[in-house]
Amino acid sequence: MTVRQDQLKNGFRIVSEQMPGLQSAAIGIWVTAGGRHERIEQNGIAHFLEHMAFKGTERRSALQIAEAIEDVGGYINAYTSREVTAYYARVLKDDVALAMDVIGDIVLNPVFDPREIEVERGVILQEIGQAYDTPDDVIFDWLQEQSYHDQPLGRTILGPSERVSAFSREDLSGFVAEHYGPEQMILSAAGAVDHDALMKMAEAMFGHLQPRKGLIPETARFTGGEARQEKELEQAHFALALESPGYRDDAIYSAQIYSTALGGGMSSRLFQEVRETRGLCYTIFAQTGAYADTGTTTIYAGTSADQVAELATITIDEMKRAAEDMSAEEVARARAQMKAGMLMGLESPSNRAERLARLVQIWGRVPSLEDTVAKIDAVSTKDVRAFAENMAVQAPAALALYGPVSGAPSLAELQERRAA
Repeated sequence: MTVRQDQLKNGFRIVSEQMPGLQSAAIGIWVTAGGRHERIEQNGIAHFLEHMAFKGTERRSALQIAEAIEDVGGYINAYTSREVTAYYARVLKDDVALAMDVIGDIVLNPVFDPREIEVERGVILQEIGQAYDTPDDVIFDWLQEQSYHDQPLGRTILGPSERVSAFSREDLSGFVAEHYGPEQMILSAAGAVDHDALMKMAEAMFGHLQPRKGLIPETARFTGGEARQEKELEQAHFALALESPGYRDDAIYSAQIYSTALGGGMSSRLFQEVRETRGLCYTIFAQTGAYADTGTTTIYAGTSADQVAELATITIDEMKRAAEDMSAEEVARARAQMKAGMLMGLESPSNRAERLARLVQIWGRVPSLEDTVAKIDAVSTKDVRAFAENMAVQAPAALALYGPVSGAPSLAELQERRAA
């Protein structure tokens, strides 16, 4: 499998990887325009725009967009994150040109019909309401807000209902004008694809766009803080975030191995101690996520009101213990899990296309899998213990609590336990 990468004169980038033996392909456009690129009055508009892409273009109605892909047995979808918005499809190899035409159409030619804007506004407001009714969704929004307080990176992707209720057609068009230039777009494809054919299609569809520099997002600052909301729920939801490296920092590999060993699977420390030994919860996990200039290691658990205090203090204790006695066997197991998860995921053309796009966005190129595996293998037990010590004692922290949490310790109390 060979990765090929090109760029049009206007800055539009194309990356692809042919996967022999496949009869299908994944193809999409990744735009560097997510939640952190919004001004405060725009919060939620990147997600709103993603929804509107499927509501009609100059050539196709909303139904025709869906039928064009589903008539050939494919599927089309989109998502908005804090750093990108993606529009992608999965089709059989003979329908790649069709998928490219549809995706290009919805990205370049949305009509923003006022009637469809009102329909989709209602859908998004329902989505916001559903998120607030889902405790283990909303708690992560609160945790993000506390981690990056009063910054674009800390705001919810869906946006507040009052903003979504006020967005106009002009607001949507204005965001496109600001952020959907050729230099902010990456065409990525994997599977049964022909790179030369993709280049020709990209030139025909996107070659006419004039270059325009995108707005540089505000540099992230991990602030830390606490959000706590008491509510009658079956479970008390606990989420702790600690500042971690961004994805351009090689320390991200130590961070990911640490979080895997701490709470990434059934053999992890938190799962074994908190769930298996003490029976304090059904769900507990740790994970590390990264952005361009920052990252977070997050620990989440749901437990009963009378056990949330014990769960929180044991979590801190386990973090401190990991700094002292994380074993070579645990690190080796976490490395194996990390590599296997990455390599197994890349058997899917959709996952591979997304990886290609994100790497081009991050680095401007696609590092080889061998290089990535080598960096994972280079992480030593000493590296992980050093990272664990930083997490246990020094890293700035944020806390979110939701449900029957009156008995839960405050962030200040957890900080005292960290320092003890």
